Amino acid sequence: MLKRTKKSQYLASGSLAVMGAGFLATIPFQQTLLGAILQGGFEAGLVGGLADWFAVTALFRHPLGIPIPHTALLPKNRKRITATIISMLENDWLTKESIREKITAIPFTERIFPLIEREKGSEAVKKTILSGIKQVIQHIDITQLAPLIEKELKTQISQLEVETYLPRAIDQITARKYDEKGLDYILNEVEEWANKETTKERLGRLAVDAIENIKADGFMQFALKSFSSLVNEEKLGNIIQSLIQKGVKSFRDPYNSNRETLLLSVQTKLENIKKDENMINELNKIKTQFVDGWEPEEKILDFFAKLQQRALEVVDREGFFEEYILPMITKALDSLKNDEEKMEGIENWIRKHAFQFVDKNHSKIGKLVEENLNKLDDPTLISMLENNVGKDLQWIRVNGAICGFLIGLVLVGIKAIF
Repeated sequence: MLKRTKKSQYLASGSLAVMGAGFLATIPFQQTLLGAILQGGFEAGLVGGLADWFAVTALFRHPLGIPIPHTALLPKNRKRITATIISMLENDWLTKESIREKITAIPFTERIFPLIEREKGSEAVKKTILSGIKQVIQHIDITQLAPLIEKELKTQISQLEVETYLPRAIDQITARKYDEKGLDYILNEVEEWANKETTKERLGRLAVDAIENIKADGFMQFALKSFSSLVNEEKLGNIIQSLIQKGVKSFRDPYNSNRETLLLSVQTKLENIKKDENMINELNKIKTQFVDGWEPEEKILDFFAKLQQRALEVVDREGFFEEYILPMITKALDSLKNDEEKMEGIENWIRKHAFQFVDKNHSKIGKLVEENLNKLDDPTLISMLENNVGKDLQWIRVNGAICGFLIGLVLVGIKAIF
């Protein structure tokens, strides 16, 4: 730009020099018709060039440094010109309404979503997302989180209504046949215990001791002594063991009446427990004691510390982004693109915030221009203007000289004719 301006200046100065030289060169020939016409042309061109030089120079500075009135117009009227430029920017060129119209015409989602589609799998996006996820995980303060979780757990447990959940628990016991399974478990334990040799010996010894300790008179005393002389610990143990084993076997039979009676009795007891106020109150007390004495904060801290570390390891694992995050992003984008209502909502949201930004910062456009102009001193500002518009202004000088020359030729020609 500076080179072009200098070329224009040279051209303007050259045109003025040509007119001056032509005027001087035609002075000896002014008595001839052609000489007079040419001299008139060069004279008019010289006057026109000088006049336009004065006009162009007067915009920026005093011509020849002489403080002629109404010259150096830009430096003298800098504040007014700046205010006019700002007013034109804010009220004519860049009004809120014009900016709003431009924003409304922009299809934001049509431009943003293809960009996201292109960049979603890029290395830069991958690093940014993974870094963000890791920062979120690392900045979770588990020391503050643990007491909150402990408090919430205790609150939720305290709010559990035993009278609501006890019947459900009993119904589950019946539905899942835990009563039958419990009985079978007890029978297995009894059978295992009864089959032991030590059990048989202990039972025989207990039976003999019991017989010997029975106090009776007369015939009963005689009968007991006779019976004890016929049996010993081993025989009695075998008899009792056999009775227990037979009893266990009979209770295992699902159609055994004794088993059915026992299970019916258990189920009746369970049904009665549903509305047993004493049982409900006792369970509530147990619940309260448990909650009051329960201090799970350390275990919660330990759990979340391990979970936090494990989460970081998972994020750092090779392929985590491609396997989990990228498909999630793709699915979310596809879902959004196929939902016209959401797409319109996003479009409106962007425009709304763009409008708010314009409303809030529109006045700053003028202030920004004013601040930038005020940073420049007069010589710098004038130099910038000359560099940007100087080429066209210099052509005014050239045109002035040429037009003056042509007009001078015409006028002298007309004068010579008439």
